[in-house]
Amino acid sequence: MINLQTKPKLLVIAGPSGSGKSTILQKLFSEFPDKFGFSVSHTSRAPRPGETNGVHYHFTTREKLEKMIENGEFLESAIYTNHLCGTR
Repeated sequence: MINLQTKPKLLVIAGPSGSGKSTILQKLFSEFPDKFGFSVSHTSRAPRPGETNGVHYHFTTREKLEKMIENGEFLESAIYTNHLCGTR
């Protein structure tokens, strides 16, 4: 039997651009630093100016992401603007 008191729980905050997702996350991280963390997604697109691998995304090839998806390594994955992305 899984003990839900000791297993971490997944909380997804989603919404359109400008809806306040980052504001909510910053508040949660500052008020409950031992309770919340941030998952860095994987993407097959190239980094944009100012983006850092492992901080903003894990940048990788489409082929590697396809293999990881095939191996069941993601909680979720999708195609967005013709690029693969996923959350481990």
